[in-house]
Amino acid sequence: MSLNLEILSKAADQARGLAIDAVHASKSGHLGLPLGCAEMGAVLYGYALKHNPDKPRWIGRDYFILSAGHGSMFLYAWLNMSGYDLPMSEIKRFRQLHSKTPGHPEYFETPGVECTTGPLGQGVGNAVGVAMAAKMAAARFNTDEHRIFDQHVICLAGDGCLQEGVSAEASAFAGHFGLDNLILIYDSNAVTLDAMAKETQSEDTAMRYRAYGWEVQEIQGDDMQAFLDALNRAKENDNGKPKFIIAHTLIGKGIPEVAGTSKAHGESGAKYAEEARKGLGLPNDLYFVSDDVRDYFAEHKKHLLAEYDKWEKTWEAWRKANPEKAQQLDDAIDKKVPDDLLEKISKFPADTKIATRKAGSEVLQPLAEALPFLISGSADLHGSTLNYIKGGGDFTRNHPTGRNIHYGIREHGMCAIMNGVAYHGVFRASGATFMVFTDYCRASIRLAALSKLPNIYIFTHDSIAVGEDGPTHEPVETVSSVRVMPQIDVIRPADPEETAGAFVAAAERIDGPTLLALTRQNVPLLSEIDVQLRREGVLKGGYIAKKETGKLELILLSCGSELQHALAAAKELGEGTRVVSMPCFERFARQSDSYRQEVLPNECRKRVAIEAGVPQLWAQFVGLDGKIVGLHRFGLSAPGAEVMKEFGIDAQHVIDAAKSLSA
Repeated sequence: MSLNLEILSKAADQARGLAIDAVHASKSGHLGLPLGCAEMGAVLYGYALKHNPDKPRWIGRDYFILSAGHGSMFLYAWLNMSGYDLPMSEIKRFRQLHSKTPGHPEYFETPGVECTTGPLGQGVGNAVGVAMAAKMAAARFNTDEHRIFDQHVICLAGDGCLQEGVSAEASAFAGHFGLDNLILIYDSNAVTLDAMAKETQSEDTAMRYRAYGWEVQEIQGDDMQAFLDALNRAKENDNGKPKFIIAHTLIGKGIPEVAGTSKAHGESGAKYAEEARKGLGLPNDLYFVSDDVRDYFAEHKKHLLAEYDKWEKTWEAWRKANPEKAQQLDDAIDKKVPDDLLEKISKFPADTKIATRKAGSEVLQPLAEALPFLISGSADLHGSTLNYIKGGGDFTRNHPTGRNIHYGIREHGMCAIMNGVAYHGVFRASGATFMVFTDYCRASIRLAALSKLPNIYIFTHDSIAVGEDGPTHEPVETVSSVRVMPQIDVIRPADPEETAGAFVAAAERIDGPTLLALTRQNVPLLSEIDVQLRREGVLKGGYIAKKETGKLELILLSCGSELQHALAAAKELGEGTRVVSMPCFERFARQSDSYRQEVLPNECRKRVAIEAGVPQLWAQFVGLDGKIVGLHRFGLSAPGAEVMKEFGIDAQHVIDAAKSLSA
């Protein structure tokens, strides 16, 4: 079937009209991309994209990711026309409370939205992650007789996306690993929000992407046949190179008063709505889509469903021929976790004294065996973060079944790519770096939390005990800064057995991400606490590590490598002292009131907390009457034990703080 240029041109103008009307009504939004890229949207959703509007999460679909998420009305208009569950009533509620058409696309809110893309460049990283996961899935599940994973990942990005560093990190990764199922469309309109793009960029973007190892094409974005031809070439050429299509467009096309200028980027053109509608040949009716355009997309949907039916026959034949693989895939998609995961981890010998990063390495191995779709990556730090899956092999362009990902020194790119893996939905992504570099990838972690992605961050070197590397690498405030982020669990285990519980907690949580903060320095095995109590206590976020032997008079709280100091202090402070381990504030907050009261009864107000970090968040547990032994400044460069001593992170300072409460 050839491209119906007449009807798709009409659809493109009507999509422009929907964007103009929605932005005008809401008095906010971005018109530039929806108007400038309308012809490409018509080709994608009206002809070229393999998808099923009735089953938006169909695993055999092509993925379309709008990295330039501010242009969300581009996506909403085409989802509505294509027959997704996004009725015109939701288009009319663009950017309004509880609508399915938020200002930037959100994964859980709108059928057909593949990723939550807001901060520019994130969608490029997400697309790279989806493409990598699709390669991995195809390698694991496709057979000579049946190809169930055979799709492309198409991403639309603008100048803002490509100026952000995260897209450079992800693009370099994609080129190196040969993700030739990835097609990145560059909406090159020569305009940014403040000014013409030439004011801030003079690079040769085509040469940059060729240098990354991409295949580059250049077209006029409003030439639908040229765009389709470029898409087809990109899809057909499995040459080990991702594809980059530079599409020159006119930002704000259809509103002559602002088209081609920075004013077209936002909602400035909306005030010319009436004139624009006339210029586009649209009637006075707002939110207009003609009957012939509706009929075309309804007919196209029948074609899409017929193609889906063909795929489903292949799917059923594959399942029948490969029942074991089929069960594995079902379990992976359902994120199934064995009930006996804790039991699969051997207990540590009584004389163990190792860093929790090392304990994590040992715990990871039985977990990886029990969770065959868990993948592990590191930002060039496997030798320090120790999160390599033994026997898992390395992911490469020639070995896509490898479970260990070498991200290079690209922390932000790593976390954006991990989000893409999670959006793909088959694999569980884990990734590692030093705790202090959380600040390099915070935007991606935040989006994982917002989208409830079950990522696992294995971040090591968690305190001033990093020592000789000095204050630049000592995350004084970092752990607490992630704790204040909604919908993410931060777990800082105290010893190897708590580390076992922490990894299991992360694996079992499938409704959001978990960050594991692990030590560089060795810590003792806290044998005075029952093994099962330590492991299961982490699952609850907090637990009584040492119960008072007399009347309760004082509660000491801690987590991580400092719990040992609270336990030591308790021995000096008498039989009325209780020690509470609080490795995960967020999990503890989700426990019942009765459990939290059992651990931290209101009647005992004398409390002291200790952590080698900023103290503010501990106030929720110690109250106004308590004391916190913590840090109020950045660290120092010296051996870790000396730095800890210099700052008073020890049992004696806990004892002194407790005694000061009695004075």
